[in-house]
Amino acid sequence: MDGARAAAERGELAFGTVDSWLLWNLTGGRVHATDVSNASRTMLFNIHTQDWDEELLRLMDIPREVLPQVHPSSHVYGEAQPGIWGNGDFLAGLGALPIGGIAGDQQAALFGQAGFSAGMAKNTYGTGCFMLMHTGAQSRSSANGLLSTVAAQLPDQRAYALEGSVFIGGAVVQWLRDGLHAIRTASEAQSLAESVPDSGGVMFVPAFTGLGAPYWDSDARGAILGLTRGSTVAHIARAALESSAFQSAALLQAMSRDAVAAGARPVSELRVDGGACVNNLLMQFQADLLGIPVVRPKVVETTALGAAYLAGLATGIYVDTQAIARLWQAERTFYPTLSSDRAQTLMAEWEHAVRQASAR
Repeated sequence: MDGARAAAERGELAFGTVDSWLLWNLTGGRVHATDVSNASRTMLFNIHTQDWDEELLRLMDIPREVLPQVHPSSHVYGEAQPGIWGNGDFLAGLGALPIGGIAGDQQAALFGQAGFSAGMAKNTYGTGCFMLMHTGAQSRSSANGLLSTVAAQLPDQRAYALEGSVFIGGAVVQWLRDGLHAIRTASEAQSLAESVPDSGGVMFVPAFTGLGAPYWDSDARGAILGLTRGSTVAHIARAALESSAFQSAALLQAMSRDAVAAGARPVSELRVDGGACVNNLLMQFQADLLGIPVVRPKVVETTALGAAYLAGLATGIYVDTQAIARLWQAERTFYPTLSSDRAQTLMAEWEHAVRQASAR
């Protein structure tokens, strides 16, 4: 657009993330802001100084004036204007409503899991899998393929986390249905998997788009290994479901190594959420591989819950995070049933399968 740069330098053009665009519209164009967790995702935010990085802005020739103000995740950003909800909506009569919380997807989920202190970890099981471990008020670099990021933050408090992402989690079931045509509905995958006691030695590495953390191998491709004449579609379905647990176990083991190297204790339990965490078979297998309890909360949509908690703190509905921690409730805890030796053997077989998928 002609004149865009000049308009940006005059403060007449705004650039931001989806949340800053929503905030702008909800407030009637009055507020151009974001929170630390979303700002960090632009790759222009310095998570150590908690400000836009001047060196990066100069390198990319981005005027600071175009970027949103950055606030803590729990903060009264402004008010949603009356009438924004529409004439027929019951909310229309409420007038202006305060907007008190903004956070990135996974940071909000960690907050919704009451993950407020160092060493607490959560894993979200969706199309992919996303694991965060709180590291306290200090940012820690990983020596094991993880990312250092900010966690959802309260006013005058810094919070950081280590993060790892699995590219293909529940999406492997979609491939079984739409790509391989092995099943007609996604729910069939679970019933098939439950029809056999184990995967029969089959390993499924769903590296359809490469492998994420902690491997970071963009050239890896999907592989199904360990097939015999006795292998059935049920064994493949079970191996597909188990692949999410194997990948997540590799992530948590990497996080625990980083924690120990920093003088902290390894993660002692994993809190889980997301659509696939309702699968009891998957959660039990996850606990078996990790050798620690896997805890599923009563409310598994923890991203929305975390955003609500952040807003509640900013507007005085909750006194502090301890009040929120008392609200968090476990629905079921899965305890490991496999021996440590057997779990280590399975993880060794998984790592061998990963190496095969990466051998290109």
